[in-house]
Amino acid sequence: MDKVNNELKDKINKLKYYGFSDKKVLEILKRNEEFRNFDEKKLREIRRMPVYKMVDTCAGEFEASTPYYYSTYTDEEDEVNVSDNKKAIILGAGPIRIGQGIEFEIEAIIINNNPETVSTDFDVSDKLYFEPLTLEDVLNVIKKESKNLTDKNFLGVIVQFGGQTSINLANALKKEGVHVLGTQPEDIDIGENREKSEKFFDNLGILKAKGGTGYSFEEVREIANEITYPVLVRPSYVLGGRAMEIVYNDEELVEYMKEAVKVSEDELGKHPILVDKFLSDATECDVDAACDGKDVLIGAIMEHIEEAGIHSGDSAAVIPTQTLSREIISQLKETTKKIAVNLRTIGMLNIQYAIKDKKIYV
Repeated sequence: MDKVNNELKDKINKLKYYGFSDKKVLEILKRNEEFRNFDEKKLREIRRMPVYKMVDTCAGEFEASTPYYYSTYTDEEDEVNVSDNKKAIILGAGPIRIGQGIEFEIEAIIINNNPETVSTDFDVSDKLYFEPLTLEDVLNVIKKESKNLTDKNFLGVIVQFGGQTSINLANALKKEGVHVLGTQPEDIDIGENREKSEKFFDNLGILKAKGGTGYSFEEVREIANEITYPVLVRPSYVLGGRAMEIVYNDEELVEYMKEAVKVSEDELGKHPILVDKFLSDATECDVDAACDGKDVLIGAIMEHIEEAGIHSGDSAAVIPTQTLSREIISQLKETTKKIAVNLRTIGMLNIQYAIKDKKIYV
């Protein structure tokens, strides 16, 4: 049995050496009937851990000591100096200065593999791991930086600075026993899940455009015809508004579904298509806020120059607002506070509103 286990271990480690992810290794193993019940957790118990190498930012001219690291399975020597300080891990942080945590003797550790962001500047965090934002790679870093998940010095992981990519890891991390700092995964899911969000907003008396979810063309078409065209359609749980489109009839819906289903399945498996009544000629605005679970601070109310329906990544917004009345601005603030507190938000949030006929829709 030990021989079999050793042979299996060698095979797995060889695959890791050649760059195969845990997910792909499992696919290969499960071709054998004997390993059909293998899962990623069991795989992590068998395979070796990666080692982390320091990025030489001085190109060998003199000794470098920058806290930039990347993982590899092709070496045995690890170059990370793991401290006993209290520490928190931030996934895919954007342009926010978190290094001030040093004042409280807490290490700020960032996992991000995008060198264009401020989060990868040398003076933003105590350590930076240039790693993909996958469950496997994040867990590897956690295991490296903490003795175990109950280590009192490991405070947890912050997912809310990394957008949809890191938010999508929240539930999986919690299932692995990782403490998610800030807004909890079950509360994040209310904003992601159509049925939960509709119930949430209905209970608060907040208006939302009529809509529904469908897993097939027939279901989506039925919803679109029920709420009447034009409709705004998009896949759920995808990044950056991909495949979001305004559709005006069944013929356009047929063409849309071909691309939308592909995007949704390629990224995250089978998730429903979201269908909403498109509010023509509505004014769109963004509200940025922060909440500690009780008090809410409104950072900014931004009015979009383009009418509602243009994705925020392709549009421009102005501060202060130019056409919104004091009454509407007051309602936006109160609605934002109501959502943040009832969603048990700890940290920051962004809410996009559409305003039509003096009514506010979320």
